[in-house]
Amino acid sequence: MSILPNPSSGLPGPGADEMTYVYAVGRDDPALHALATRLPGVDGRPLRPVSGGGLCALVSPVPADTFSEKGLVAQMEDLDRLEIVARAHHAVVDAVFAETSVLPMRLATVYMDDVRVADMLVRQRAEFAELLGWLEGHVELGVKVYADPRTAVAPAPATEPSAGAATGRDYLRQRRASRRDSEDAYRAATDVAARAAQLAQSTAASRVVHRPQQGQLASRPGVNVANEAYLVPVAHTQQLGRELEALAEGVPGVSVEVTGPWAPYSFATAVVAEGADGGGVR
Repeated sequence: MSILPNPSSGLPGPGADEMTYVYAVGRDDPALHALATRLPGVDGRPLRPVSGGGLCALVSPVPADTFSEKGLVAQMEDLDRLEIVARAHHAVVDAVFAETSVLPMRLATVYMDDVRVADMLVRQRAEFAELLGWLEGHVELGVKVYADPRTAVAPAPATEPSAGAATGRDYLRQRRASRRDSEDAYRAATDVAARAAQLAQSTAASRVVHRPQQGQLASRPGVNVANEAYLVPVAHTQQLGRELEALAEGVPGVSVEVTGPWAPYSFATAVVAEGADGGGVR
């Protein structure tokens, strides 16, 4: 695939056989332009600003073969490669967000060239300007609640049911007790999750409920009962984080993990991605 920039646009554009990867959108001010000269993008490619409609997108060139629709599918299915791309993407967004307000783009949002990026900025300038104003002075906190009955009680010694009738009864008794412990821990975690939502409601400007994480995605043992994000004013971030973590104190089998502060991924990317479900070529 040969992608050529529009020679009449005045934009440098990607070179032949390259496309434009977009990381974040902000107001078209000197801060974003200066940051573009200091930060590397995916695979170490240099960043550059693309302006349009009073806004600025931070972008970098990427190979057309590996970032075409087919190439993106292959990269997203390769967990090692996906991690490399995700780390580079988030590193750019986090570094920029530390200095100025931006709207994070979804991972692997790619345009055919800089001209299309500029057109997108002009087309969506009203939505972007409104969202930037709403998010100003806010950060995202992640809150996950886990149920882990193994931390609620001391483990009982393992007993084999084949040792006799009495031993079989002991085994069944232990199984019933273990089931009760699991149910109790899950109910307690559900209650803590509800109290976390109620606590955050008085401080957070918005809330997003994500799908609970399981298996390799979960960062702690046990069952992830709740996985939510809150848009919080910067001044209240530390206090709210401490209060949320304290909800699990003295509650056997329940833990609360608070992460962040982050750039507001959960509250910005749906609009920035033009209503798409994820990244992709545009």
